[in-house]
Amino acid sequence: MKIATFNINNINRRLPNLLRWLRAAKPDIVCLQELKSTDADFPLREINKAGYGAVWRGQKTWNGVAILARNKDPVLTRTELPGDRGDQEARYIEAAVGGIIVTSLYLPNGNPQPGPKFDYKLAWFRRLKLHAAKFVKQDIPVVLAGDYNVAPTELDIYPTRSWDKDALIQPKSRAAFKSLLAQGWCDAIGDTYPAKPMYTFWDYKRNRWPRDAGLRLDHLLLSPKLAPRLVKAGVDRKIRGEQGASDHAPAWIVLR
Repeated sequence: MKIATFNINNINRRLPNLLRWLRAAKPDIVCLQELKSTDADFPLREINKAGYGAVWRGQKTWNGVAILARNKDPVLTRTELPGDRGDQEARYIEAAVGGIIVTSLYLPNGNPQPGPKFDYKLAWFRRLKLHAAKFVKQDIPVVLAGDYNVAPTELDIYPTRSWDKDALIQPKSRAAFKSLLAQGWCDAIGDTYPAKPMYTFWDYKRNRWPRDAGLRLDHLLLSPKLAPRLVKAGVDRKIRGEQGASDHAPAWIVLR
């Protein structure tokens, strides 16, 4: 079973890129973020034609998350992260596919920091930890996939000081990610490549893609029940270099 997470950065604008990648990579499950589409404008017909069922939660202009499944329909289990009834941002969706629970999550960016946006990021992380702990306690096979907006270690950002004040690499952001892992989650990409940079994001500005000035922001975390089934993991880097590409590349895993 091949599972991928891909921040598509506007699904309708990048639809040709997405469809080409689906045909080439043939993932069984795809977790998408930053749809930047309303529910009504989600391109279901084209997704279905490509052989995928889908569940999604859209939001006008920004955010939005979806889960696609090849030759089947994901069974929707949640459309929001518990813990804050006032949170209206479309950042979390969860579904059952092929005997496992899969999430597509889009953690808040948190900039500028310090400030209310960074506070929201950390609060969202706390809610995610509380929800994730229930999966671990119940010994459920789960993939927490998505754009976490955190580069967990120094290996996960190119050598630079230009991001030092950015929310993506703050000690509190990294500590929140580390404490989530401490529940027993396996960072599939990080654990497979402990000494090699595996960037998933290259900003459009300052020639960062040609310079390989990237960050690893997109993660697939496996619950203790699921981690032993991990066979391999990787990043489809070349997708970032296509015409009209998202500023992210798909990260993926293969499970037994």
